[in-house]
Amino acid sequence: MARVVILGAGVSGHTAATFLRDWLGKEHEVVVVTPNSKWNWIPSNIWVGVGQMSKDEVVFDLAPVYEKVGIDYRQAKAVSIHPEGGENEDKPYVTVEYTGQGKEGQSETITYDYLINATGPKLNFDATPGLGNGKGGLGEHTVSVCTADHAVHANEELQKVIAKMKAGERQKIVVGTGHGMCTCQGAAFEYIFNIDHELNKAGVRDMADITWISNESFLGDFGIGGLHMKRGGYAASSRLFAESLYAEKGIPWVIGAHVKKVESGKLEYLQLDGTEGELEFDFAMLIPPFAGVGLKAYDKAGEDITSKLFAPNGFLKVDADYSGKPYEEWKASDWPKTYQNPDYSNIFAVGIAFAPPHLISKPMQAPDGTPINPTPPRTGMPSGIIGKAVAMSIRDMITKGAEKPTHTASMAEMGAACVASAGKGLTDGMAAALTVYPVVPDFEKYPGIGRDLDYTFGEIGLAGHWIKHILHHMFIYKAQLKPGWTLIPE
Repeated sequence: MARVVILGAGVSGHTAATFLRDWLGKEHEVVVVTPNSKWNWIPSNIWVGVGQMSKDEVVFDLAPVYEKVGIDYRQAKAVSIHPEGGENEDKPYVTVEYTGQGKEGQSETITYDYLINATGPKLNFDATPGLGNGKGGLGEHTVSVCTADHAVHANEELQKVIAKMKAGERQKIVVGTGHGMCTCQGAAFEYIFNIDHELNKAGVRDMADITWISNESFLGDFGIGGLHMKRGGYAASSRLFAESLYAEKGIPWVIGAHVKKVESGKLEYLQLDGTEGELEFDFAMLIPPFAGVGLKAYDKAGEDITSKLFAPNGFLKVDADYSGKPYEEWKASDWPKTYQNPDYSNIFAVGIAFAPPHLISKPMQAPDGTPINPTPPRTGMPSGIIGKAVAMSIRDMITKGAEKPTHTASMAEMGAACVASAGKGLTDGMAAALTVYPVVPDFEKYPGIGRDLDYTFGEIGLAGHWIKHILHHMFIYKAQLKPGWTLIPE
């Protein structure tokens, strides 16, 4: 019998766990450890954040889903990994601390034959003074759409702002990234245009000054160095695409910006050229930077080996090139393929939990050395694909005796589709539907632009909105393991 333990139940962890349970016989165990009682389809949180969906429409309880298929579910937070076992335990194990199931605060050790780290990120609000509360949570000055509960709160605050505008009081709204090293510009991109859409529907758009602030060096970078897409037989840049959209909506932008500090109604920022400035706001949604969740690692003697297993940012090391080579020497081949840890062959990391070898966007910094550049996105479609590929490799190692991973999913050999909402509505909704191949540009294979224009394109309109709406229901259906779920692609 083999036991596979998955730490985390987001897109990548849930994908790996459910496929492993489907493929492995009953003689093998699949254990999921997650501090959350509910699964959240995060891409739809932006709609919760403007009141177009309820929290219940974007989450569901994990326990009954896992019980139905025989997954051993532990509502607990992973604390440490012991890949060599310990003084009283020969097998490798993890220590966890329960957050639910009536065992709150209790600790436990769980042995494993294979371990998948799918813990995702820590929302590092405290990296920016005033963005966090000093205790690891969201501060009182801004809102967030990173979790379903955050999105509910964001909508509550947004409705207060709309009420003030209806009463004749002009309001200042700021949306974007809250630190120089944020990722997930896409979520903020969607949210700012959904706010614009809702204000137009409420008849108060003329009472709002909406500003975008981002660590991107140019609009449309999105953490992937931007892209060129095929439109009408020619190549159009994502910069032109994004700038046109912001201009059309009357939204000015501050880019190449690191938010230094947030106070009540005001933020301070530093730009790549050294310029410092302030933005006043009545409502602000700023995405925080991501970090690893803080897992520790210990060898058999109890010595701390966290730095061996994890990169300095807290994400787990996998089969990538971490040599720190200069930007000019970066290659697509630097990126991981199997997501197997180089020191412990039975440990893998998927989704946001794996440590990328370097940025995708060009590294940049202000004159004082402050880094201001988007960090690599590893969410959504790539997370699901990576989770399934790792599950297939572990399945083959368990059932076929494979000595090394049998499947790969390099982001430098992977395409991805993104549907970015710009407003929800039956007949007036809008979304930008984008495809990119590969996610990590390969300038050796595709000189000049790094991507294949035959598979990289984008369109915006009502059809895109309906695609996103359909995907919302389709992926929640899949995640709930309803009939035919395996036929729905990642």
